[in-house]
Amino acid sequence: MMAKDKLLALVSAALLVTTIGPAAEAGEYLGKSDFQKQRAFSPAVITRGGKVVWLAGQTTTTDESGKDISGNAEAQTRTVFALLDKTLKGVGGSLQDMVTMTVFIKEPRFGDRFVAIRKEMFSGGNFPASALITVSNFARPGIEIEIQGVAVIGDECSDAMPCSK
Repeated sequence: MMAKDKLLALVSAALLVTTIGPAAEAGEYLGKSDFQKQRAFSPAVITRGGKVVWLAGQTTTTDESGKDISGNAEAQTRTVFALLDKTLKGVGGSLQDMVTMTVFIKEPRFGDRFVAIRKEMFSGGNFPASALITVSNFARPGIEIEIQGVAVIGDECSDAMPCSK
């Protein structure tokens, strides 16, 4: 690698670190009522700035090791969250940067279990704004859940520096 290329790579890396920052929050999460905490959602998230990442709907019938998890809603939920996190880490963020999600489930009886898993995934208490929708079926047999969403990486707003005021 030429000296000019090395310098450009170092400058780019430095800019990336200062832009994203190690402890960036996705935004300012409104609402923290008991009901909202119990159901693991925020009624709204305020953002200003940051890198917006639109996440396609994610489904799976295999876990990350390739094991078949067809028909297993809990295993699919955990794997889908892991896949979304992996996608976001690839662009400098994490699952914690999600500001909204739309969740489609096949069985209404899985709704409460999904909420419990979402609480685990967003244990810091900043839950994405969310919709949880029951559908009659998915495009492939064995799929139980699909999650799509939007993440904001390195936003100006946070609970500590609110933009709502």
